[in-house]
Amino acid sequence: MSFAFHYFVTSGRCYSCCSMHSFLSVGLSVLTVFKWVVPTVYTDVSGNTIQSNQFSVTEHFRTGDVGRLQSLPGVFFFYDLSPIKVTFTEEHVSFLHFLTNVCAIVGGVFTVSGILDSFIYHGQKAIKKKMELGKFS
Repeated sequence: MSFAFHYFVTSGRCYSCCSMHSFLSVGLSVLTVFKWVVPTVYTDVSGNTIQSNQFSVTEHFRTGDVGRLQSLPGVFFFYDLSPIKVTFTEEHVSFLHFLTNVCAIVGGVFTVSGILDSFIYHGQKAIKKKMELGKFS
């Protein structure tokens, strides 16, 4: 038994295949395959829209010992179609947005370094004060 779901190639990116091959060589065994399908829309910068699906597959294999079989032997498929659609949209980011992000990163670095400097300064001051009083051991 084999089945495969093929994705597409868009804007230079190749989306991998989700394929599965199973061979049932053990008698009285159960293979249960769960497939989840999520509708997906890809929109690139030029406005081209591609309707597609994302797939997720999980399989469970169980052998049936003689006298302990609790279900029928076979291959069972369960499909779960998601009611929620995922949308990927490519957009150009303006230079002002880029500049704002750079300023936020620089500001965050200065803030964290200020906090660390404050901890070191006050810690050193407290240790020095305890050493002067003779309470530092």
